[in-house]
Amino acid sequence: MNRINQKLKEDKKLLSIYFSAGYPTLNDTVSIIQNLEQNGVDMIEIGLPFSDPLADGPTIQASSTQALKNGMTTDTLFSQLKDIRQTVSIPLIIMGYFNPMLQYGVEAFCKKCQETGIDGLIIPDLPVDVYNDQYKATFEKYGLINVFLITPQTSVERINFIDSISNGFIYMVSSASVTGGNSGFGTTQTDYFKRITDMKLNNPQIIGFGISDNKTFTQATQYAKGAIIGSAFIKHLTTNGNAKIKEFTDTILN
Repeated sequence: MNRINQKLKEDKKLLSIYFSAGYPTLNDTVSIIQNLEQNGVDMIEIGLPFSDPLADGPTIQASSTQALKNGMTTDTLFSQLKDIRQTVSIPLIIMGYFNPMLQYGVEAFCKKCQETGIDGLIIPDLPVDVYNDQYKATFEKYGLINVFLITPQTSVERINFIDSISNGFIYMVSSASVTGGNSGFGTTQTDYFKRITDMKLNNPQIIGFGISDNKTFTQATQYAKGAIIGSAFIKHLTTNGNAKIKEFTDTILN
C-alpha cells in the first residue's frame, strides 16, 4: 500500500508541510525533510521550483526563485533524494508544474519518483481530463498517487469526477486566491468546507492555502482529514534557516 494511503488510515488529523526544494540553500532539502519528520509532521510536499508558478503567492514565489538561483534542477532534486528512504518513512509528495516534468519526460519522471521513494505528485496546471486520458496509466504503473485540487468555484460534477479518478486525497484549496493569504477562515470558507464534507466523497480532503498557525490548523481540520502549511513555514525558514523547525511545528500542533 502506498505510504499516503497508510497515513490517511491513521486515527489523527494530519499536518502536511510544503517547502521549496533547494531553499534557503541548495543542500538544505534533505535535512529539512528529516527535521520535519522528527518533529511530528505527517506528510511533506517538496516543491519543485519553476520560473512561472501560477498558484503561488509572493512568499513561495520568492523561495522558488531563490532555489533556482541556488542551482536547483529536477536532476539535482532526484540526486539529493536518492537515499532519502534510508532515514525518512513518512509520505513524500513532489508538488510542481507540468512543464519541467514534460521536459524531463513524463514516464522517466515517474520512474525516477518510484526509484527515489516518492509517493505522489501534485501538479496544479495538469488538467484532470488530460491526466485521465493520457497519463493515469503511467502514474499507476509507477505506484504514484496524483493529487487534484478543488476550489470553492469547482462544480459538483467536476468534484465528483475528480473523486472518481483519485486514489489518495483531494487537495481542498480554501479560497480562490494564491497561497499565503489572510489568516483565519470566515463564514464563506467554512460554508464551503461544510458543503464538501456533506458530499461524502470517497477520498478524504486535506485543506491548503491560508493555514499558518494552530488556530487555522484546528479550524481546517474540523472539516477535513488534515491541513497543509506552506507560506508560513517558508517565512520561518527565511528567518531561522532549518535550525528551529521544532519551534515552528510546536506552534501548529500544541
